Amino acid sequence: MSTTLDTSPRSSAPPGPSRSERRNTLLRHDLPASIVVFLVALPLSLGIAVASGAPIAAGLIAAVIGGLVAGTLGGSRLQVSGPAAGLTVVVAGSISQFGWKTTCFITLAAGLLQIVFGLSRIARAALAIAPVVVHAMLAGIGITIALQQVHVLLGGASHSTAGENLRELPGQLLHLHGDDFVVGAIVIAIMVAWRWVPQRVRIIPGPLVAVVAGTVLSLVLPGNPARLAINGSLFDAIGLPQLPHGSWGAIAMMVLTFALIASVESLLSAVAVDKMHTGPRTDFDREMIGQGSANFLSGLLGGLPVTGVIVRSATNVQAGARTRASAILHGVWVLVFAVLLVSVVEQIPKSVLAGLLIVVGVQLVKVGHIRLARRTGDLAVYVVTVLAVVFENLLEGVLIGLVLAFALLLWRVVRVSVHAAPLGDSGRWLVGIDGTCTFLALPKLTSTLAKVPEGSEVIVEMSVDFLDHAACEALQDWARQHENNGGTVEFAEMGTARMAHVLDGPPRRGKARGPLEEVLSPWRDRGAHAITAGVAAYHRAHAHVVRPHLDELRDGQDPDSLFLTCSDSRIVPNVITHSGPGDLFTVRNVGNLIPPNRADNSTEAALEFAVDKLGVRTVVVCGHSSCGAMQALLAESETTPGTGLGDWLAHAHPSLDRYRAGHPVAVAAAEAGYDETAQLSMVNVAVQLETLAAHPLVRRAVRERGLVVSGLYFDIATARVLSVTTTGISEIADTDRAAIVGQD
Repeated sequence: MSTTLDTSPRSSAPPGPSRSERRNTLLRHDLPASIVVFLVALPLSLGIAVASGAPIAAGLIAAVIGGLVAGTLGGSRLQVSGPAAGLTVVVAGSISQFGWKTTCFITLAAGLLQIVFGLSRIARAALAIAPVVVHAMLAGIGITIALQQVHVLLGGASHSTAGENLRELPGQLLHLHGDDFVVGAIVIAIMVAWRWVPQRVRIIPGPLVAVVAGTVLSLVLPGNPARLAINGSLFDAIGLPQLPHGSWGAIAMMVLTFALIASVESLLSAVAVDKMHTGPRTDFDREMIGQGSANFLSGLLGGLPVTGVIVRSATNVQAGARTRASAILHGVWVLVFAVLLVSVVEQIPKSVLAGLLIVVGVQLVKVGHIRLARRTGDLAVYVVTVLAVVFENLLEGVLIGLVLAFALLLWRVVRVSVHAAPLGDSGRWLVGIDGTCTFLALPKLTSTLAKVPEGSEVIVEMSVDFLDHAACEALQDWARQHENNGGTVEFAEMGTARMAHVLDGPPRRGKARGPLEEVLSPWRDRGAHAITAGVAAYHRAHAHVVRPHLDELRDGQDPDSLFLTCSDSRIVPNVITHSGPGDLFTVRNVGNLIPPNRADNSTEAALEFAVDKLGVRTVVVCGHSSCGAMQALLAESETTPGTGLGDWLAHAHPSLDRYRAGHPVAVAAAEAGYDETAQLSMVNVAVQLETLAAHPLVRRAVRERGLVVSGLYFDIATARVLSVTTTGISEIADTDRAAIVGQD
């Protein structure tokens, strides 16, 4: 229920794991996880190379470097890097425009630019891109990949644009190659169905099972589907990039495109990975340097661009990886496979990888992202970005999406809601202004104000967070004219921007304040006119809000609870019980006491009126921390008989006696770490509950109509409220509140 703070001295940094602990972590967790990640990464790396139009070995080179270099130098301990589907479309476009060797130079240069990003410590700026644009970009890439690979699945060749792939699809269906289609369709079926296989079988990665099954069937079934071709070993494929000849402007734009997309995808993947584990968080600048180093080396050696990949990273976390050793080892396994088992790769049909990539591409279009975009009002941005990425190109699509997202943001920020309506049949009108009120709102503002009849009483309720001079002047001019025509205007300023401050300087947004701060802030003025200022603030900002509710109570009250608490100025009953006018019949006295045997007429009258006349459903006694009455009892000061305070506190002597005798509530409070004053305050609440239980009036109400008697303790330092019974104390759950304060 409570927490005891450990104040013992601690060293500045905990000791790191020992060598044996690191070895145990490597063998038990990271090594098995690296094998699982390798089995997932291998077919995806091959497929992405095929979809990009790059040499097959380029995908393996990128996977090796992504594991070894990005895994070692990156800032995310559990992220796994390698060739990613997110860059497939732009790499294919670069190869088509500049050739493979120049594309390697672009990858190298993009890596250098990423290193500059990391050294400049601006990596986090990439996270400022609207998530809906990133989601739409990935969906557009997925659709483009799927359209390309459908042609390969059917036994043909993909075309350079999505439009061509769509136009040529009917013809490709008419010239279907059955052997290619069958093995590709089997891969798709296995990938889709793998989520429903038993958990113990799903330990084996679905992509690996699909590729192996499709390859084996292609060797058994009749037909001769087109297969992958690798010329020489992995080391034979290593080659230096080629410097571009001319077109430096286009090259620079492609370098920037590679760097930005790889950076954003890597950082977003790192953010997602951080949410999957409880270990150290990602150092984004270091991650950028690691990714840039991997891309520099991959481009130098003839590999595809490298990014952090969420599919492999999630697999790594789920497989139980603990350190970066898993990502590094997965690169080692890819290297060993590529060197020793290249002949196995050449047995894989292209349609098998096409089926794998179609599923990967479709999975990039996430239904959850579409639903999120619809709920947040960003569906138009999502759809436009997807279409632009698919039918234009990746960079233009992202730029269009960002511009549209910014325009939508600007519209949301500067817009203002203005409405005017009569308040029932009273003849009064309410004008509501909500949002950002600037000169841009003047057309809507003036047209709405023109609807208000002349000579009417008007309340202008302003919940604005920004107010410029033009809008303020328009409101004041209208109010002056309306009052000159016989009407009245009352401004209720509930937002953070106030009309009185418009001329104090340039318009600025005020600090948002909660309801409690808004209500209580005038009382923080300790001057002589604090109450007067508070009443004025109440009339200005809140009277019109509570007026309708109070109007319903003008002929009588029907409170839920009798709330008996201390006179201490720090206790605000309606705040700590989250109740409003008419909910609590409040009685306050020093020490929240109920004198036994009807010794105090005032308390007795309040109890009788609340229980018998008002029929309250709950009686609550609330004590609090640092109570002056309890401190006086413990110190035996100011309790001299014959004084007003001394005579009154005599009613609390039974509580003091029960506390000293070891009341169960005192024991529980002591175990929870509360001081003596707090313990006595809680015991005092328990004793008052016993007094109420013995009261004839209360006992009859409990028996006849189920009156509930409850105890509370308010800890001022933590602003927490505890439940107190005659035997102990406990935290209050949300579901307990209605029972305590007697609300439905």
